[in-house]
Amino acid sequence: SVITNGLKYSLATGNWGDQKKAASAKAGVSQVLNRYTYASTLSHLRRTNTPVGRDGKLAKPRQLHNTHWGLVCPAETPEGQACGLVKNLSLMCYVSVGSESTPITDFMSQRNMELLEEYDPIVNPTATKVFVNGVWVGVHSQPSQLVS
Repeated sequence: SVITNGLKYSLATGNWGDQKKAASAKAGVSQVLNRYTYASTLSHLRRTNTPVGRDGKLAKPRQLHNTHWGLVCPAETPEGQACGLVKNLSLMCYVSVGSESTPITDFMSQRNMELLEEYDPIVNPTATKVFVNGVWVGVHSQPSQLVS
């Protein structure tokens, strides 16, 4: 059928959109999975691509942002025109489905975590920050007790 043929064409070429209107089609949306070795397959599955022209000399899209700390590997990027535009997730980065943070915050509060709204840095300047889903929710004065 028309839909099946269109889907097969898009998956094979990576060009998604109307075949007759090549200017409006998006290129590079799908790729063939690299299966040379197990490590190269994992690397290919953890790859991110910045949709910016490769020939431009803009430095900002090629640099790591501060919020990428611990999420994007600062060393693993290809050489050449795609340098910095193709990034890989770091080794310990794990992408999961979003979850509600309230139960975890309540659990931590029961274990003497001081909520951020109640925290006074002058009273306890050495408190350890507690983050849940990347959001600073509170502090704890004895982090080793909280972890154990």
